[in-house]
Amino acid sequence: MRNQMIDASALDLQERVVAIRRVTKVVKGGRNFRFAALVVVGDGNGHVGYGIGKSTEIPEAIRKGAQDAKKKLINVPIDENSSIPHNWTGKFGSASVLLMRAPEGTGVIAGGPARAVLELAGIRNIRTKSQGSNNKTNVVSATIEALKGLKTPEQVSRLRGKSISEILG
Repeated sequence: MRNQMIDASALDLQERVVAIRRVTKVVKGGRNFRFAALVVVGDGNGHVGYGIGKSTEIPEAIRKGAQDAKKKLINVPIDENSSIPHNWTGKFGSASVLLMRAPEGTGVIAGGPARAVLELAGIRNIRTKSQGSNNKTNVVSATIEALKGLKTPEQVSRLRGKSISEILG
């Protein structure tokens, strides 16, 4: 189910606006203002995506960002204590996000952009460290890349041709 398209219409998706940027273009008649919205959508049950929408008005930019995010949904493996199966690092541009497993009761320890992605994915216990760039778009992208790289014990056992008990030790 790694590269499989997820039907967004069947899911109960929530959306969260991570950032809104005002972009100015200087033209002959003055300045043109446009807005770019970074939006994260997720169902809180293992599906999450992000998108960027641009428009002359903020609500329209948010709508376009949410529409873009629904096209890019990914499936996230979550273990029995609402954490991730293993530690992993995601990189995008110069941003790097380290995701670390956490026991029950830890909560989501993450910065703003990464927190939005993890909460909407349905992860309740995790520790993260954002390194390198603090550009919100790149941090969200790096978090999504890290979540894409996660594998369940079943997937690893299938890849290695071993039993799950051999993998888990």
